[in-house]
Amino acid sequence: MSPPLALDDPNASDAAWTAVQRPVFTGGNQVQLLRGGDMLFPAMVDAISKATSEVWLATYIFNNDPGGDSVARALAEAAQRGVQVRVVLDGFGCKASLPQLSPGLVSAGVQLTIFRPLKRWWNWLQPGQLRRLHQKLCVVDGRVGFVGGINLLDDHLDLKHGWTDAPRLDFAVHFTGPAVQAVEQTISAVWARAQLGRHFKQEVKFITREGHPLANAKRLIRRLRMTQNLELAGPPSTLEPMHAAFVLRDNVRQRRTIERSYIEAIRRSHSRVDLISAYFYPGREFRRALADAAGRGVKVRLLLQGKLDYLMAGLAARALYDELLGHGVRIYEYTPAFLHAKVGLVDDDWATVGSSNIDPLSLLLNLEANIVVRDKNFAAELASEFDRAVAASTEIDPSQTYRPGVVGALRRGLVAWCAHVYLRLAGATGKY
Repeated sequence: MSPPLALDDPNASDAAWTAVQRPVFTGGNQVQLLRGGDMLFPAMVDAISKATSEVWLATYIFNNDPGGDSVARALAEAAQRGVQVRVVLDGFGCKASLPQLSPGLVSAGVQLTIFRPLKRWWNWLQPGQLRRLHQKLCVVDGRVGFVGGINLLDDHLDLKHGWTDAPRLDFAVHFTGPAVQAVEQTISAVWARAQLGRHFKQEVKFITREGHPLANAKRLIRRLRMTQNLELAGPPSTLEPMHAAFVLRDNVRQRRTIERSYIEAIRRSHSRVDLISAYFYPGREFRRALADAAGRGVKVRLLLQGKLDYLMAGLAARALYDELLGHGVRIYEYTPAFLHAKVGLVDDDWATVGSSNIDPLSLLLNLEANIVVRDKNFAAELASEFDRAVAASTEIDPSQTYRPGVVGALRRGLVAWCAHVYLRLAGATGKY
């Protein structure tokens, strides 16, 4: 693994979080783990209700239900009292809810824009439509940030299967500190990108105006470079607690940042690797890292869906069971409710929470965002949540392999071919 770059290193001329493909850690953050919308939505509403200058929000799904409505009301009320509120929603994820959601927000003064809207069937023929905005981000007054995998959707509602008795398993974080700057810059860039697609000439004038976050991006990067409380990659050792890095997957400079963050952490592991992913079909390098870790005695556990929301996604994950079980990886299926979480824990001081699944859509196509935290107390809290979820799950018996031999190879080959075709149609290149 490459060593951390020093800020005065001549090779670090582009050493800002937007310019490198490795995590940029800052110290002095305070990060709180949130389980489900029942914890996230009240925290977001409280922060937005106290906003004095601006609110940025980006999400894949913003639904019309009690959970989503509480956030929508808070956004509208903030805009009505003069706070600058900008919201960017994915055109596919919010297609069904926009007719009811949009009028209330816009009439209140919220600046709402849609990332790759799908108003007509021929929109699907436009390049890049399979690449969606899958991030779940919010920043209030540049001080308070939210990152995670939780859509603005009630914990007991699945858009495909309806209302459920048990809440969906999902996580997010509420945090303050220097890492918030990176989240705000990301949302503002995505928001402006969506606007550029609709009103190019108007938006060019807007984003070049003094004071706009994109116009100030270079100054933000310079401030990050000058900050002593910052390191690139590697285990932070000189930073003030808590150490955190905001990592994203885009289609420009950080195509593989999240995936590499996972792989490098797994390669360094010495005691445990615990992963939760709603949709799981990693590439060969990722699978090799898991197998190698298990082979050197690391306890490697995967928590995946047992109650499937999309059958094909579940079948794709199960096509890898015999390979992973054969290398000593332990696999659990979560059955009490739908599983939507995307978190990772390595040893006792590396943890990540975010929107990125460990599958081709998240790792190679969609816009995704995670936060990586290097803190033993935070890792211990996440480990407790993982162990609690595993205790309610069913472990896959390694003696009962999933389609071994020729049948298993054919099944894996079919899944790999389907993934390859989909990625090609979406414009992704390279081996997976």
